[in-house]
Amino acid sequence: METRGIFENLSPLDHRYWIANKEIFDALSAVVSESAQVRACARVEAALLITHLELRGRSDPKLFASIEAAAEAIDPEEVYAEEETTHHNIRALVNVFQKKVPADIASLVHMGATSVDILDTAKSLCLREAARGVVLPLLAKVELELCRLAVDEAETPQVGRTHGQHAVPLTFGFAMAEYASRLGKSVLRASDLAGELRGKLAGAVGSYNALSMSYPDPEAVERRFLERLGLEPSEHSTQLVEPEYVLRLLLELNASFGILANLADDLRNLQRTEIGEVHESFSQGQVGSSTMPQKRNPWNSEHVKSLWKAFSPRVITFYSDQISEHQRDLTNSASERFVPEYFAGLAAAANRMLSVLEGLSVDRARMAANLKLTGGAVLAEPAYILLAESGEADAHEKLRRITLLCEREGLSLPAALEREGVLGKLTERLAALGFSEPLAFFERPELYRGKAAEKAQAIGIKYRDLMGPIALN
Repeated sequence: METRGIFENLSPLDHRYWIANKEIFDALSAVVSESAQVRACARVEAALLITHLELRGRSDPKLFASIEAAAEAIDPEEVYAEEETTHHNIRALVNVFQKKVPADIASLVHMGATSVDILDTAKSLCLREAARGVVLPLLAKVELELCRLAVDEAETPQVGRTHGQHAVPLTFGFAMAEYASRLGKSVLRASDLAGELRGKLAGAVGSYNALSMSYPDPEAVERRFLERLGLEPSEHSTQLVEPEYVLRLLLELNASFGILANLADDLRNLQRTEIGEVHESFSQGQVGSSTMPQKRNPWNSEHVKSLWKAFSPRVITFYSDQISEHQRDLTNSASERFVPEYFAGLAAAANRMLSVLEGLSVDRARMAANLKLTGGAVLAEPAYILLAESGEADAHEKLRRITLLCEREGLSLPAALEREGVLGKLTERLAALGFSEPLAFFERPELYRGKAAEKAQAIGIKYRDLMGPIALN
């Protein structure tokens, strides 16, 4: 076996990101590496052989066990060596496998199948396991951290921001609940889609020509074969399984990736010096800059965004692989081989985001200070609404002019409201609505938060309960 140092590898996934994600990448390697995919094809061939034997009345558990063991023992290097002669990967696998089973059943290996029956069925097995066994449990752990923050920080006042500008108050838990809701739905949908991946045993063009030579009901044979593997048949096959099953899974995973990138951007911006509302964990010996010793860069959040930039555009290739001329061409033979890299890139980003959220420090005092930074201007909206409810037809315009007065003369909003003679009318309206301290309302912007806290709690609890089984997978 040829060996080389990891730093001689071309892909950063195989050196830099493997070092940072050893456990996760090793788990992915077990199900979507080239070795894993060759063995998955062998497992599919074994299932087909056993199905043929069953249908011929040879139900022998010991023989079946030996066939499955032979498939499990297939050495990918042996298959690749055989491919040097055949120049065909599945024919090479068949030749190797036939030598490992009893001679009297070797002729049944691969019978009735075409290469892509094996390849597409094995691909579904590998991608299902990569999604449900590795990537989705990891994303579910990220989701659980978001749920924790949504619940724990449900009451923490924070200023809302639109277009990068202060808008109206909310809570930090509510801000995290946005991502809990978005990511939670995406994880659940991706889990469903992973379970919908299909296989086939429909032959060279999908019309069961080969199987029809041996069986009166080839579709029943296909169902029986795939049932052994825990799959259902594609409703209509050409030489290929309908590509949309895999495409939809990859698109939903890409949606999850985009949600992580969006979250990373928000957390990165909240760590700006002039905002400073959250902080990533910074280890004792960590260095933020080679020349500026004071730097504490939000590099983990930036790393998540950077991985998204590298891998999310591959969605174009996923769409391209949807297209194959007539019953099959080979234009996806190279491009599909890079799908495992996409799983690894997403897993690396999710693992990094998990570490960010687990170590995130929330500066509640800074959030409170930023909320009051504009002198109560964030309460211009309720002032306008209360004034309009009092019968003022031009309430919005009046409040717009008052906010300009605040900017021009450096007044707080309550002071400007009082100078313009509307504060009394507003507090009367607040009292009528049941506010116990109406005079304090415009001094305490954190009181104007709508249903932010309740919404944060509800979403955090909902998705915490839904994610538990997936995270424990």
